[in-house]
Formats: sequence, structure tokens, C-alpha cells
Amino acid sequence: MIDGVRLEIDGAVAVITLDRPDKLGALTPAMLAELERIADRIDQDRAVRVAVLTGQGPKAFCVGADIGCWAALEPLDMWRRWVRDGHRVFDRLARLRQPLIAALNGVALGGGLELAATADLRIAEAHARFGLPECGIATVPGWGGTQRLTRRAGSQTVRRLVLTGDLVTAEEAVRLGLVDQVCPTGEGLAHALELARRIAVRAPIATQLAKQLVNAAEGEESRDATLEAIAGALAGSTADGREGVAAFRDRRTPLFQDQ
Repeated sequence: MIDGVRLEIDGAVAVITLDRPDKLGALTPAMLAELERIADRIDQDRAVRVAVLTGQGPKAFCVGADIGCWAALEPLDMWRRWVRDGHRVFDRLARLRQPLIAALNGVALGGGLELAATADLRIAEAHARFGLPECGIATVPGWGGTQRLTRRAGSQTVRRLVLTGDLVTAEEAVRLGLVDQVCPTGEGLAHALELARRIAVRAPIATQLAKQLVNAAEGEESRDATLEAIAGALAGSTADGREGVAAFRDRRTPLFQDQ
């Protein structure tokens, strides 16, 4: 664990916490690297069926990128490192096998809202606020705000947030499709954990396959890769699949029987 990111696993539920309240959860390169490492660990852990992503709160879930980390970068380094690294990490979170729930216990601005958009479901506490303020400091959303967030909430919602810099309340965020549910202040994580437990008792493979299919329909993942992955798993699970592997190992001609 590094300063700023914490992982806790309790049975079938993993909780990722942005633990940098003094900086309102602002993301550093080290935090991005840790989020990627955590995503890999969760994805490989068969016991984990659902993940929850939250902030330390109560002021903020995440206010985006730490401006002190990227303001001094040369433009090409912004492209080579900061933007590309963020995209890679956020893509990794969005494409977790397991469902990901965001418990938004404070403001989610810029990269913080883009991070929230990687989740399958988003629960906002009543005091939370949401926005994409980048154009106000002469930059643009760089970690999926114009792309993934448009797929999640629609182009008109994103146009408003990007072009005006408006902050919207949790209640309005539900209407705009930015979040799925609002709960009382201080109860976001509890609501997210309750939802995670409800999902965790459902058939895990079916749940993960369903998520991947929705991701493919939305453009989050390659349809070709999704179809081939599911078809390969189906073929490999048959008696012929097992016979083919056994014949290869035994250096004999396979005897296929499935119809």
C-alpha cells in the first residue's frame, strides 16, 4: 500500500479507498500506479465477486488530478505519461471482471468524475457535487470525460458540464444519469456495501459475463474480443474441449463426440 490508496478485502467484497483527505483525494502518478496494481490483484482473485471504490470523504471523493503533478510537465510529456497512464489505469478499472460500485462521498470533479465513470454503479451521498471544470483552467478532460462519460450519461449532459463548468447536485446528477442513486450524507459506503453483498450472492460467472456483454454493447470493450473470449470458454468447457487437450498431451488422435 502507498500513501493515498488503501485496499481492504472482506470475503467476496473488495473496498478501494482514496485516502488522501488533506488533498481532497487528488490523484498522483504513484496513486495511479497503485490503482492499477490493485485492479490487477482484484481481477486475479477468484474469491472477490464485487469491488467498491470510494474516497475518504466527507468533503471529497476525488477532485481529479493533482495539479502540482502535471502543471510543470511539457505538453508532450502530458501526452506520453500523464494522459496515457490515466487512461490505461481507468480502462483497467472499467474492465474488471467483477462489478465495480462507486460510493461517492463528496465532490467528484474532473478526473474524479472520470474515475467514478469507470464504475458499473454509482451511489452518491446527498452533499456530493459533480463537474468537469477543466476548460476553466485552459485544459480539457483527459481521462475519459468526453468519451466514457458520454457513453454513460449522454452527450448533452457532458456538453453542459464541459462547456459551462457547472457543478450539479447529487439529485440532479441522478436525473442526468451521472449517478444511479442518492443516499443520506455519511451513508454512501454502507449503501454500496449492501448493494455489493446483494450482487455477491448471485452467480459469479454469469454476472461477470453479463458485465462484459454490456461493456461490449457500450463500446467499453472490443466486441470481437468479447465474442471470442466467451466462445473459447464455451468450447473449452465441453467434453470435446477436454478431449482435445488430453489428446494433445498424450500425443494421440482426438476422438470427438459432442454434437
